[in-house]
Order: sequence, then structure tokens, then C-alpha cells
Amino acid sequence: MYKNIDELNKILDELLLNTENECVEFKKAENNFDIDILGKYFSALGNEATLKNKQYSWIVFGIDDKTHKLTNTNFYSDNNFNKVKKQITDNTTDNIGFIEIYEFMRNGKRVIMFQVPAASGTPINWKGFPYGRNGESIAPLTSNKIEQIKATANYDWSRQVIEGATIDNLDRDAIRVAREQFKSKYKGKSIANEVDNLSDIDFLNKVKLTLNSKITMACMLLLGKNEDDYLMNGYTPKMTWKLYDDFNVIDYEHFGIPFIVNVENLKSKIRNLRYRYMVNDNTLFPNEVDQYDNYILRELINNCIVHQDYKLRGNINVMEYKDKLIITNEGNFIPETIENVLKDGFSSPYYRNQFLANAMVNLNMIDTVGSGIRRVYDIQKKKFFPMPDYDLSNDNRVIVTLYGKIIDEKYSKILFEKTNLDIDKVMLLDKVQKGFEITKKQSDYLRKENLIEGRYPNIYISSDIAKITGEKKDYMYNSGLENEFYMKMIIKYLENYGSASRKEIFALLNDKLPKSLDNKNKISRVRYLLDTLKKNGKIYNDAKSGGSCWKIKWFAAFLPLFAAFLPLFTIFLPLFTLLILFFLKYIYKYTLQIIVLIAIKL
Repeated sequence: MYKNIDELNKILDELLLNTENECVEFKKAENNFDIDILGKYFSALGNEATLKNKQYSWIVFGIDDKTHKLTNTNFYSDNNFNKVKKQITDNTTDNIGFIEIYEFMRNGKRVIMFQVPAASGTPINWKGFPYGRNGESIAPLTSNKIEQIKATANYDWSRQVIEGATIDNLDRDAIRVAREQFKSKYKGKSIANEVDNLSDIDFLNKVKLTLNSKITMACMLLLGKNEDDYLMNGYTPKMTWKLYDDFNVIDYEHFGIPFIVNVENLKSKIRNLRYRYMVNDNTLFPNEVDQYDNYILRELINNCIVHQDYKLRGNINVMEYKDKLIITNEGNFIPETIENVLKDGFSSPYYRNQFLANAMVNLNMIDTVGSGIRRVYDIQKKKFFPMPDYDLSNDNRVIVTLYGKIIDEKYSKILFEKTNLDIDKVMLLDKVQKGFEITKKQSDYLRKENLIEGRYPNIYISSDIAKITGEKKDYMYNSGLENEFYMKMIIKYLENYGSASRKEIFALLNDKLPKSLDNKNKISRVRYLLDTLKKNGKIYNDAKSGGSCWKIKWFAAFLPLFAAFLPLFTIFLPLFTLLILFFLKYIYKYTLQIIVLIAIKL
């Protein structure tokens, strides 16, 4: 439940950014809104949330669904939402209602956010009929989607019993490792000593890898013999390690079951070199650390195992590059954002493979407290290394990039000098240093702390930080030069070469534009400079058919020269006038004489 207005605004910001989302619906609802239509959207979005592996969806009143601008909703202006809740629950499957209804003001306009629960095993009906999304509209739920939702009822892949599998299909060495890790987990407690007296099957029952002494998918995954992986319904889970040079795979190896053993075998393939670096210029000796902390490797790989969506039948991948690891697993990121994970007191709402998760906790492979990822960030911070990057852009894949060296000394020096930075500030600064996008609100947060400068979204480290890092030149490079400087460069180029395409002008300015701008924004800046010069009458586009061919307007080019001679012209104007009158007098006289002579001859 969200109670903080800032949290609600943040959620709304994320929903507005992620517009192509079947689990959110915006409505103006300026005056009122039909309850029957609201009920249909409740059904549709609840069903779609399940299909997208989400816990809930959102219906938002007070936002135009086309422009995404605030409109101010007057829906139930008396705030009597209990009546709305009752109307929904009275007409839905099993009397399902909203998780919560939130009403708040945003920029002086009223917004209502309805939190819709995901369907659980059974489609959500409205007045007896299930609905779903059909593009931007709602429509009756298709039979295929109905079956998909029904298939989610209490379904846990890891809990499945493998018919015909026995203790003989398990790897002896894997069972030994499992016993050792269980005793390590409960060291100092009586339960740790008990396992030595238990048979293998009784031990497996105790750590909850079996169901009534029957071998489960979880048990086979962690402890099964590799040659018996055919028992897993035709799907053989694997972890794959690949070694890359700059572009190509130069080595690789696949690791199948048992995962409890092969996690260590995979880790051993990673070239975890010793890395030496100087962070503080005042110290005589460099820091020397492993590129990748052992805890971090263990945590990230085991997280992949427990959160992998094995129904998608994909592999866990560890891709090793010279200075980073990229680790992927199939399935959506259950906490939704990495920011959620890093909050104090965070606990995962659920595990995709709950049965497997319980066993891995007992075997000291993961921690249900949810502090593992936060500890990963803290370790990287203490090493002055970049923070891990979580790419959650794919609904069914999590991609983590782990850096094994300092890639920006400025950032590391910031961490060293400003040891009081909390993890939120460290994460955001890390994104700025890497050129990643952050929200306007996050930008304002860093600006308030004097950590960044620049006009959003083209932000960069502040001058204060530049002083810390000694990178004042870089600061100037990031902040850029005045537009007047760039426009003078363009004019000078056109004077020398006569004309230039937009591409040529971009090449001219590219390395001189602010470092903080990405390529797209640099192109926009060049376009602005050219448009400004054109509006000021200094250049024009002489392209005959599309494209661009920028040239100087020579009249405009001579204007400064004309202005320089204008005082002289003013002084000699009377003389010029007398001379012109003198010549006109004689021209007039001789013209009349010629006319008379012609007339006489005629």
C-alpha cells in the first residue's frame, strides 16, 4: 500500500513514461465515469496483469489518454470511494475488488489511481463475462487467454513431482555439498548436527527439496545427475558461460544440472583478475582487489537460478568481457524496479519458484530478506566501482551488467571524497556519469545537493564535483561553449568553402559540443544553430531537391562592411549630391538639343 504522495507521483511518472503498457489505462473522467465501463476495465486489466506476470494493474483518472496531460477529475468528488468499491465487488468473480484507491493533487489537479489486482488462477469476470485488452480497447477475453490464466492457478514449476525419478537419479557429490551448505547455514544450532544422522532421502525431506520423499523439479535442478536431465519433461536447464573479445565469442562452456555444484564450476571459468588502482592521490600505495567480489558473483548467479522462469525454457547466461560481466535470466523482474529492492526493509513479495526458493534458503544459497542486491551495491561502492546496471526493458528477461574495474575516475573520486553519499545518490550519480537517463524529479534531487548542473535532460556533474576530481577541463567540455561560438564557426566554414551539408556541419561541431549530450541531442543542437542563423538572415538552404546545402547570404555578409563605411558615406553625402545634380544639368541640356536637331531634320 502506498501512502506517501511522493511515491504515488513517482509511480505515475513511470506509468506515463511506459505508455505501451497493457496494464495501465488513463481516463480524463472530468465530470464523471460510467461504473459499468469502469468494471469492464477492472476485469480487463486484472486479467492482463496475470498474463504479463504482474501483481497488479492501474486505472488512472485525471489524465488524458491521448496527450497524457492532467485534466482534473471530478469522479466521486465527495471521496466516498467505499461506494465504488462495493459496486465493483458486487459484480466481479469471487467479489474481487480494488487493492486500493488513491486520491491526490498533482500540480493543482485532482488525480485518482485505482490499483487493480491480478487474476489468480481464474479470469476476473465483470457481470459474468471476462474482458481483456484488444489494442487500446477492451474486448471479451479470448479462449486462449482464459486457458493461460487458468494455467497459473497455484502453479509452481519447481514443485512438480518427477514421476519415475528416485534417489538414484541424484548426484552423490551434489548431495554432499548440500549437506555441507545446510550445516553452514545453521552452524551452532542443534539442527546442523542432526543431518549427519539422516539418510539422504530424510535429509532432502528436511531441506524441503522433496515432497513425501518424491523427487521434484527443484531437487533435480540442484542435485540431479547430468545424464538424467531427460527426466525433466524434455527441458534441460543450463547455465552458459561465454568469453568475448571486443566483439566475438572466443570461448564458451555449458553447465547443466546439478546447479548446486555447477555454480562454483561456472564461477571458476570467470577470469577474476587482481585489479590495482589509485583513488586517493594522497596515498602512496594503490588499492588491490579482485575484479569481481566472490559474494557478488554467488548472489547474482543464484538469483538467476531462483528467479528463472523455467516455463520459457531458456538458459541462464554469463557473458564475460574484458572489464565487465553481463548476466541474464528469463522472466520478469518481480520487484518491478531496482529502486524498490534498495529501499530499507524491502522483502520480495513472492518468488516465482517458491518451492525452489525455500530449499535454496535452507542450503545457504540465497537470503529471503532481500538484502542480497543491496549488499552487491554496497560492495561496489566501497571498491569505488560503478554500480551494476539492471536492464528491465524486456518484460521476460533481466539483464545485469557488473563492472570489474573503474571506468570513470571522476566518479570514483566522488565516492572517495563524499563518503556520506547514500545509496540513492550513488545510484543516480552513477547513471549521470554513464550518460543514462534519469527522471526530472531525480535530476532536481541531485541538483539540490549541488551534484549536477545543466538543463534537464542534458545534465552533467557540477562544478563543485569537478573541483573535487580536478577535472575542470572536463567540466567545461560537459557544459559546452556559448551558441555564439558555434555559429561563428559555421559562418567561417561557409566563408572558406562556399557551402556545406548538415552532415558536414555536424562533423565540424561534433567534438566541440557538450560531452553531456548524446548523439540525438547533438543533432538537435546543430539544427537549432542552423535555424537561428537562417532566421537572422545570415544563411540559407540552397538545396534543390531535399537534403541540405547551406550557404551565406552575401548581403548579410556585407552588412558589417556597410555599417563600417556608413559614417564616411554620411560625411560625403552633400558632395555626392552636388555632383549628381551637376551631371543631371548637362545631361538635360544636351538631351534637349539632340531632340530639337532630330525634329528639324524630320
